[in-house]
Amino acid sequence: MPVPATSARTTATLDTDTLTADIRVPASAVPGPRRTAHVAEAVGLPRIEEPREMAPADARELSKAFFKRLRELSEGTPEYQYVRNTLIEMNASLVQYAVRRFRTRGENGDIEDIVQVGTIGLIKAIDRFDPARENEFSTLAMPYITGEIKRHFRDTTWAVRVPRRLQELRIDIAKAKEELTVRLDRSPTVADLAAHLDLTDEEVIEGLVAANGHTSGSLDAPQSEHGDGPTEGHTLADVMGEEEPAMELVEDIQTLAPLLERLSERERTMLRMRFGDELTQAQIGAALGISQMQVSRLLTRLLAHLRASMLDDSAPAPAAARRAA
Repeated sequence: MPVPATSARTTATLDTDTLTADIRVPASAVPGPRRTAHVAEAVGLPRIEEPREMAPADARELSKAFFKRLRELSEGTPEYQYVRNTLIEMNASLVQYAVRRFRTRGENGDIEDIVQVGTIGLIKAIDRFDPARENEFSTLAMPYITGEIKRHFRDTTWAVRVPRRLQELRIDIAKAKEELTVRLDRSPTVADLAAHLDLTDEEVIEGLVAANGHTSGSLDAPQSEHGDGPTEGHTLADVMGEEEPAMELVEDIQTLAPLLERLSERERTMLRMRFGDELTQAQIGAALGISQMQVSRLLTRLLAHLRASMLDDSAPAPAAARRAA
């Protein structure tokens, strides 16, 4: 129904089963021509032209009447959709209020995503709100809105995808760290965290490792952002350490040296002639007075023994190989 522009109040008859409600309407909410004019008139509620521009106090007062009418309408009807949509728009300021504390966690277009996610929480709160309990709608709405936003960050902002169990464990560990640091006056150990959370040490370590996947840094980021000194001006990739291929060779040599000492002099001579002097099997056989076939078999057995002993350096040399040598 139209509301005069000079009036700040209007009386709206809800229906024959409800009392006449004295509903305050701010001057900024004066209705204009809209397609839903007949729907608003049918439900006995004022038609709000710009619900999002209403003052919070006015929106809170009008929402009470709209909630009462919403619970009396059947879902899926045009009247139900009008009342529900108007409630969403009138209480959109609750979403904006909740988003403020998360602005530092959004980048570029992420703020719009956070607003949309918060609006989903607002809609859920509207669908579950019971005006008969006489509670303020914002008391129910804020936990729903912030809960949806937190769930959004939990599911979408991890640099590495980890199971939800570990995501929640990371939050529990962070809270436990703060509490134990104050209580113990030192940084808590893994054992302290495990005892506080009633978990095993392995589960706490798993949660700490998973926490490393929450954020990531670019390899192309300037090194000056991460430290000072001679590396300034280089990217992180330029100064990042990498595995040295020669280290594996050094480890193999250190492991192989005591194994070679356990061999007989003749066995070491055969290996030196084959891999040090790079002689052929025929040349080795002629030097040692044995056939090329015997050299081939001896080398095969010796190399097999050394490969196995690299994993178990206590293994003795094969008796058959020593007898043949």
